[in-house]
Amino acid sequence: MSSTLSALEGEQLPEPAEPDEGAAQKVAGKSPMRLAAERFRKDKLSMVSMVIVVIYLLMAILAPFMVKFGVIDPYTLNQDLLDANTLPKGDFGGISADHPLGIVPGTGWDLMSRLWYGITFSLAISLLATIVAMTLGVVLGIVAGFSRGWVDMLIGRAIDLTLSFPQTLMLLALSSLAVAFLTDYLHVPEGNIAQGLYVVLVLGLFGWPSIARIIRGQVLSIREREFVDAAQLLGASKLRIYFKELLPNLWAPVLVTFTLTMPAYISAEAALSYLGVSIKPPTPTLGNILRDSLLYAESDFVYFFAPAFLICIIVVSFNLLGDGLRDALDPKSSR
Repeated sequence: MSSTLSALEGEQLPEPAEPDEGAAQKVAGKSPMRLAAERFRKDKLSMVSMVIVVIYLLMAILAPFMVKFGVIDPYTLNQDLLDANTLPKGDFGGISADHPLGIVPGTGWDLMSRLWYGITFSLAISLLATIVAMTLGVVLGIVAGFSRGWVDMLIGRAIDLTLSFPQTLMLLALSSLAVAFLTDYLHVPEGNIAQGLYVVLVLGLFGWPSIARIIRGQVLSIREREFVDAAQLLGASKLRIYFKELLPNLWAPVLVTFTLTMPAYISAEAALSYLGVSIKPPTPTLGNILRDSLLYAESDFVYFFAPAFLICIIVVSFNLLGDGLRDALDPKSSR
């Protein structure tokens, strides 16, 4: 035993390795936002969806300028490219170098130009409707979740009442009356502006309840945290607590809900155009292009397939982007 101890004493034990300060700083310097971004970048499907969504937004923004400078022409009638039955001459809807997606039967409009320009109006309607629904839903959800009591009960009953209305039937029944009210009393220009505004208001006013429920559930948890108690003890007003303390901590569910609400309203605009409620031709939207193409689904398949495929790609991309953001911002969730 003594010989073993002497042998150990004779040996020089290795000195403990010093901690890697760079690695420690690297781990300690990652904020929750950075960690979420890293998780999001690992999701290849969500990254592809984000690229498609960005391209869609850029196309919508650039379309009015492309029309102004003559790069795309959604309104010129190319009657010489139609046969006696007002169908496009040539195969696949008249596809050519000048008309990459062919032309529209009956009118001769360039289909690619119509789709590109229609993205702008569809985006404008869905974006404005989403902003209206998100604003109402977030504000009322914060108020209900923080106040509780009779305020929470009143907002809850308003949510139940709104959800009980048949939205589509209300859109159809009130269309003429609401558009007349907008033009006669609010002096909104007649035509597509009044129709578009009506769709925005109805989608937004009927779409906020589900958003309010999501935000209310988040606020019920956040209101119990120490920083909210500290703000109340310091005498902060309710408005300050709503928008300075609670709202900054709700950006994750708000962002995810926004990306999931947008595609729903893009599909809703297409459905309403099919029912004749939304913007009408010659102003193009993805919805009214798809509605008009149904008449030529057999004789000109490209005219029917192009808007349907474009709507499908846009809606799926927004949904996948919203799913990816939800998974990245909440690592406990599973796809």
